[in-house]
Parts: sequence; C-alpha cells; structure tokens
Amino acid sequence: MTEPNLKMPARGRRWPRALALAGALLTGSLAWGAPAPDGHALFERHCAVCHGESGHGGVGVPLALPSFLSSVSDHYLATTIRRGRPGRVMPAFQSLSDAQIRAIVHYIRTWGPGPGPDFSTAKAVKGDPAHGKQLFARHCARCHGADGRGGRGTGVTFSRPRDLPIMPPALNNPGFLAAASDAMIKSTLLHGRQGTPMVAASRMGLSESDVNDLVSYIRSFQGHPPDTARPSVAGESSVLVYDSPYSLKETVEAVKRAAVGHNFRIIRTQNLEYGLMPADQQDPHQVIVYFCDFSFLDKALKVDPRVGLFLPCRVTVVEKPDGKVQVMSINPKRLSHLYNNAELDQYCQHMYRLYRDILEEATL
Repeated sequence: MTEPNLKMPARGRRWPRALALAGALLTGSLAWGAPAPDGHALFERHCAVCHGESGHGGVGVPLALPSFLSSVSDHYLATTIRRGRPGRVMPAFQSLSDAQIRAIVHYIRTWGPGPGPDFSTAKAVKGDPAHGKQLFARHCARCHGADGRGGRGTGVTFSRPRDLPIMPPALNNPGFLAAASDAMIKSTLLHGRQGTPMVAASRMGLSESDVNDLVSYIRSFQGHPPDTARPSVAGESSVLVYDSPYSLKETVEAVKRAAVGHNFRIIRTQNLEYGLMPADQQDPHQVIVYFCDFSFLDKALKVDPRVGLFLPCRVTVVEKPDGKVQVMSINPKRLSHLYNNAELDQYCQHMYRLYRDILEEATL
C-alpha cells in the first residue's frame, strides 16, 4: 500500500506564504512595519518631568530605587501608569496604548537588577481587618494618613528640608488598590523598602499574622473608597480677563493698591517683555505686576512645588492699539485640575478668589 500523495500543487503552495505575509502585515512583525514603541523616549516625554530623567525622583517618587524595583511587579507598574492615582500627583495615562505602557515598564526595569516579582499566582491574604486597623493606627498612619489617604504634600520641595524623602503613597486610593496585589503589599510590609522610612515588619515588632491583618485592613479600603471627585472646570477659561476704564498707568497703580489691600507685598513692576527683548524694543504698553504673600507661598510650595507656575502672583496690564486697557491673570482653578493633586485644590480655589477680587477692585 502506497502512501497518499500529500504534495500540494505549485499554485496551492503559495497560499500558506500569502497568509503568513498578510498576518505579518497585520501584526507589524515585518521589518518595514510599525516600529516597536521606544520606552526611553516615552518615559522622557511623559514621566521624566516628575520622576527625573534617570528615575531618581522629583515631584514623583524615585522609580530607580533598587528596593522599589525588586518589590513591585510589572502589573503594578503598568496599572499605575494606566490608572494613575486619582486626586494625587500621579495622573492617569489613558491615551497610551498597551504596547507603549509595556515599553515604559521595560525601560524602567533597565534600572534594576532584573525582572520584578510575579505575584500573579499568589492567593489573597486572609487576616483580621479589625486588628489590622489598630496596627495601622499605631505603625502606619503617621506616614500614610489616618485613613490611608497618603502623606501630605508631594514630599519634594527642592529648596528646603522635608520630613520624608518621598511622598508616602495613598493606600486608600482606587489606583493603588487596583495595581497592588495582596502578595505585593504583604511582601513590602515584611521586607520594608530600603532607602525610605518604610522599615520591615520585624523591626516594628510585628509577626506574619499581624502583617496579614494589616493587608486585610488595607484591602478593606476597597469597600469604602474615598471621594476622589475633582472640582469641575467646565466653562473655566485658562485666563481671567477684565476690562479697565482707566489708563494703563492708572490701572497698574490700581492693581498694586488692590494687591496691598489683600495683604500682598509688591515685588516689582516691569515691562512684560523684560529680559526677553532689548530695552529699546520692549512694548511699554504691556506691563506685569508681581506681588506675593510669602506665608501662603511657603505653605503652597510644601504641598506641590509646581505652584511656582503662578506664584508669586502676577497680573498683566495691556493697553491695546485702540486705547482700551485690560488686566489679566492665569486662572488657578484651571491649573488645579491639571495638577491632579486634591490637596492643592483648596489653595488654587483660594488663589482664584484672590485674583478675581484684585482684578475686580482694580477695574471698578
């Protein structure tokens, strides 16, 4: 008995190659297809401004810390990038593709000794959340907040001493709870995180059973999520603009009087183009007034150093070619929405009211 002839006709043999070619085109696996995302470039574009170009921290936490990279999984990093931390400094990057996020995670891993831990098969931790709440109040609340909402401020102020080298993470946060598994939280508690105030459980006198109770309490936050709603900025302009019935010079003096009346100190008055153009080319019809409440500035900087974008305060007075005069300032409420820092919202709301009152008084 002879074996059947399985040889495909010449024309038929071309089909597998054609299918493979079509598949390669669809998946981008050919050399001339779409290039793989550049994790380094993506990190520089989206992450470096807060975490530092080499991951050593800034407004954001230091990602290159060996004890951090050895204790967090790729899932934790990827989910953190995707979902962020609502109401905290870390924004959500919903516009990035999964491939781009994987590329960023891969780049972050180049700072560490190797791949991170895999907690995907670990079981949920079971403990006593009531006892864990007591332990949390005794050992964790000082840094992470009484209800796990995180430490105050960014933890980074650049020009002055700070209590902690990094911002204590918000554990009662939907972004963190979605990213961190029970096993990861337990591992962090058991081993601590060298280079940060987070010490190992044994140094706090805690047993593994205590750690399980703490993990159970932290996981219970999912049943009582904090209100992360942000003030609406719908209809808010990025700039506050008022028409003035006075001349340029009169309006500048009116702005200064209004600022002093609200307990601000005048710093200086100069042409808007000062330092940008030669003196004889500066437009004298565009003037900026700088003023500051140094006590408020100090408090706001401790919460988030990015307030330097609108503090010290500055109001611009412009005389148009038709002789009309306008006063304008940045709108802190709009900036607050961009910062993704709920603690900063109250400061931005306060500054909005002050700017509005000063501009209104100067143009009455």
